[in-house]
Amino acid sequence: MAYAAKDYGSLIGMQGFSEALLKNHFTLYQGYVTNTNKVMDTLAAMVKDSKIGTPEYAELKRRFGWEFNGMRLHEYYFENLGGKAVLNKSGKLGKKLAEDFGSYEDWEKDFRGVGAMRGIGWAVLYRDNVTKKLMNQWINEHDVGHPSGCAPILIMDVFEHAFMLDYGLKRADYIEAFFKNINWAAVEGRLL
Repeated sequence: MAYAAKDYGSLIGMQGFSEALLKNHFTLYQGYVTNTNKVMDTLAAMVKDSKIGTPEYAELKRRFGWEFNGMRLHEYYFENLGGKAVLNKSGKLGKKLAEDFGSYEDWEKDFRGVGAMRGIGWAVLYRDNVTKKLMNQWINEHDVGHPSGCAPILIMDVFEHAFMLDYGLKRADYIEAFFKNINWAAVEGRLL
């Protein structure tokens, strides 16, 4: 089964994100989809050709996580954008954030702090599937640092491609624009 790039063109016109920035970001995402499919096809051919155990097979198996997670994290990111409403703090997610972080405001401070950390990567709000507790996490690379058994709830891309065209080095301004555009209904829908 091949993956197909999803169309996020409806995000064009979103406040704080230029059309050029979004179109560049969509193209980058489409590359992850293409490369995920290429790696899967190559690995399948290697299995048929009995090339399991070769260094090439091992490296492609390792590479798959990078490409797949790059694809999927971008999908989560784009899908949790495009909202115009504020979080309903008395709704399911609002109550859970207050329960696990002390208040919505404490959660937001922590999430913004994670996103503002030096380096490239992702700021992710996860739900631990065992304890159901929410936690904010920094992910440096697509395929490294994800807490096992946790589901991503809210994803913010903080690689430079997500903001530098519009904001230069002003990451805090990008984070502000991100928060103004969170699709809280999509985020809350991930909180099973």
